[in-house]
Amino acid sequence: MYGGFEAFGLLLIVLAAAVLWSTVKVVPQGFNYTVESFGRFTRTLMPGLHFLVPIVERVGHHVNVKEQVIDIPSQDVITRDNAMVRVDGVAFFQVLNAAKSAYEVDNLEHATVNLTMTNIRTVMGSMDLDELLSNRDKINAQLLHVVDAATESWGVKVTRIEIKDIAPPRDLIDSMARQMKAEREKRAQILESEGLRQAAILKAEGEKQAVVLEAEGRREAAFKDAEARERAAEAEATATTLVSNAIASGSVQAINYFVANNYVKALEALASAPNQKVILMPLEASSVIGSLAGLAQITGEAFGPKPPQPPAAPAGRATSVPSSKT
Repeated sequence: MYGGFEAFGLLLIVLAAAVLWSTVKVVPQGFNYTVESFGRFTRTLMPGLHFLVPIVERVGHHVNVKEQVIDIPSQDVITRDNAMVRVDGVAFFQVLNAAKSAYEVDNLEHATVNLTMTNIRTVMGSMDLDELLSNRDKINAQLLHVVDAATESWGVKVTRIEIKDIAPPRDLIDSMARQMKAEREKRAQILESEGLRQAAILKAEGEKQAVVLEAEGRREAAFKDAEARERAAEAEATATTLVSNAIASGSVQAINYFVANNYVKALEALASAPNQKVILMPLEASSVIGSLAGLAQITGEAFGPKPPQPPAAPAGRATSVPSSKT
């Protein structure tokens, strides 16, 4: 009899201890627990030690309030220009209200994935293929805005949505590769044409500069030639003046100078004629030499002391002038 009461008392003690232990709850960091009283939500337990009312209260849901990541399965999307692409992504979210995430939606992760996939089709289906491939940041921003607004009533904050891959069909990829190759060849031809154009411009500038320099050289040479001719003319004028003065004073040597000068020029013209190869002409060189000697005497009379004059010939005697036989 006493053994049965002792066993029953021991059982009661064990049950009481179990009940008391069930009322003690330790919530780990990064989690929130919801408390239900007869099936109705009453409060949320934050991280730490908590005590529940025995039999009346119990823990309803263990809610993870850390930022979580979920994969968005790949799906086919038809763009505005009727191109089909395969898209997948990833989403990051965090529970801000444990009670709403536990009681406002059933299976939070599954609901978030389906909501994101639906909005991906909506956002990307409103764009052309080229815009889709080049504006990934714009797509991410639009998806984040739409999905975050939709999950706000669930007590969830969607922090980021990223499109991981956009895969067009194989034939479309080949067409894009050919288009890119044609575009690069076009740019290469444009650059080559620009190079040829620049080279032609530089060549023309160089030729122009060469012509200008050549003209300047000819002008400088003309100035030099004119100056030389001017000096030669001045020298000729001086010589002519001297000879004229000598002739005016009755100098025979001056007359011989003019005769010899014309004589030498005539011989030079005959020798330089293209139809004359050989010239046989007997000359008396003494007359030419005498004329040159007369020129030297005139020059000496003009610029140096005069030599002594020979005695004058007796009156009545004629002076003979050598003649040349042609």
